[in-house]
Amino acid sequence: MNRKNEELLNPTEADQFGRATAALLRDGSQSLSAVVKDRLYSARLKALSVQKPEKIAVYQPVLAFSAGNRSFGSRSFWDNLGWVAPLVVLVFGLIGIAQWQQDSRINDIAELDVALLTDEVPPDAYADSGFMGFLKNGALSDSNQDSSDTAKLPS
Repeated sequence: MNRKNEELLNPTEADQFGRATAALLRDGSQSLSAVVKDRLYSARLKALSVQKPEKIAVYQPVLAFSAGNRSFGSRSFWDNLGWVAPLVVLVFGLIGIAQWQQDSRINDIAELDVALLTDEVPPDAYADSGFMGFLKNGALSDSNQDSSDTAKLPS
């Protein structure tokens, strides 16, 4: 059944052929018996019930770039908000984390200042490396030995 393009019907001829065929079928169905008409009717209903639903094409606007100009088409406010909202949440989250870290550093410095100012030793002594060595080795170990020696002495 190879047909060349010349043998195919153009749309107008195909429409005329379809109308003529439908008229012949309608005229021929008049002479059919009632049993055959009932069987044809039930077969038609069965065919319609099994028929697959038509696929409907859904067009959705997309972001298009042309020559450096951004064209958003007919996108609504809520469609644009879909990608802006996470970006805003991310920025505010980063700002919040930076603020929390800064507050933590300020609190640490304040605790150190309070410790230095309430201590009996002047703050300049902590800048002296010899004093730090004295605190690590001499002062703590001497005071521990003195307290342990006094604990051993009989009263």
